[in-house]
Amino acid sequence: LSQYAKEVGADAHLQVTPYYNKTTQKGLIKHYTMIAEAVNIPIILYNVPSRTGLDIPVSVYKRLSYVPNIIGVKEASADITKVIKIKKECGQDFTVWTGNDDLIVPSVSLGGQGVISVLSNVCPAETAAMVNAALAGDFDTAAALQCQLQPLVELLFCEVNPIPVKAAMKCIGYDCGGCRLPLTNLQPKNLHKLQALLG
Repeated sequence: LSQYAKEVGADAHLQVTPYYNKTTQKGLIKHYTMIAEAVNIPIILYNVPSRTGLDIPVSVYKRLSYVPNIIGVKEASADITKVIKIKKECGQDFTVWTGNDDLIVPSVSLGGQGVISVLSNVCPAETAAMVNAALAGDFDTAAALQCQLQPLVELLFCEVNPIPVKAAMKCIGYDCGGCRLPLTNLQPKNLHKLQALLG
């Protein structure tokens, strides 16, 4: 699938950890290295243990940081200290993007370089402004935006992603369709809250 993605024009690919068949550290290293050797475009690792049941240890990031086309990680473990550890062990060339919209500013303050975001689908300009302010060292502006957007972030995760964000997109005029089963439509009470906030 990664080879196909490259053939049809993908510039890079995001590779989630194996799920259900949770593996060892050795298995993770072999898994990602094999993909990197088979597809010569940049790879971003994706660590989201709440969904996969598998958390990539920093020692694995360190080993994989030596693979030329593995360029960084979308770190969605919600463990903010991992940003510090990853930057220390893997160096400045290994990029860390947070995958947690509620931790954008804290992550950048610790060496992260941005976010791969759900929030940005609904508020792209505001999300970009927050990240850019944080990257520029203007943490007053960045923190104010993080706090301002927090109620929306919470609503975008009031049910399993992407249920709320698809409903939010429809609220702002982008009907991107519903979710496939087993995901269902947003509960009416949450939809009303979202509509009121996005009003």
